[in-house]
Amino acid sequence: MSNKIKHPATYSKVILPELARFLVGIHEVLDPFAGTGKLALIKEHGYRGRIVCNEIEPLWAGMNEYDVDEWHVGDAENMSWCPDARFDGICTSPTYGNRMADNYSAGDQSHRITYRHYLGEPLKDGNTGSMQWGDAYREKHVAVYQECMRVSKRGALIIINVSDHIRKWEIMHVVDWHQRELELLGAEFLTNIEIETPRMRFGRNSELRVGHENILLFVVGGA
Repeated sequence: MSNKIKHPATYSKVILPELARFLVGIHEVLDPFAGTGKLALIKEHGYRGRIVCNEIEPLWAGMNEYDVDEWHVGDAENMSWCPDARFDGICTSPTYGNRMADNYSAGDQSHRITYRHYLGEPLKDGNTGSMQWGDAYREKHVAVYQECMRVSKRGALIIINVSDHIRKWEIMHVVDWHQRELELLGAEFLTNIEIETPRMRFGRNSELRVGHENILLFVVGGA
């Protein structure tokens, strides 16, 4: 089955070289929302450390498409397999809270670009891929970021690849929220880089898309 399913929101090709550039010198990096483990492609752009992936959906984790050094399956809110202060790098792309989180299971053959539709079965409880932008989304990501802070060393680099989106013709300021919450948890904000990416041009209001993704950089507890 693993060769038949897909993931609707893997890292953009133009993002991966940038991530590799920032992660130079990081010995071990964790992706807590790993999906199929595509972060491992940073090894093709010069990254020389170890890549550890955590993913809540066994089917996506089990695809084994990429050169991941260590896999774990479970909710990123509780990574009990990981001791405190293990990682000197966290790099991940959380869900954006957009229409990809629609949890409707179509009975027809219509084309739907959602986490639920691509996986082909109901998402696990706690999967942010079923959470629209709102309180539940925000509460879940705060809990995951608390866990990321726990497993990070002092001075660890945190990279978040995220994007705003448009809902009812208004921009949802998802990027600013992620930045603010990590700062409240004690991560020192370094920079916000905008990178133009080929956004999905499909579905309702397909002409209304934010034309870039963001890379947020932080350091844990100061350098």
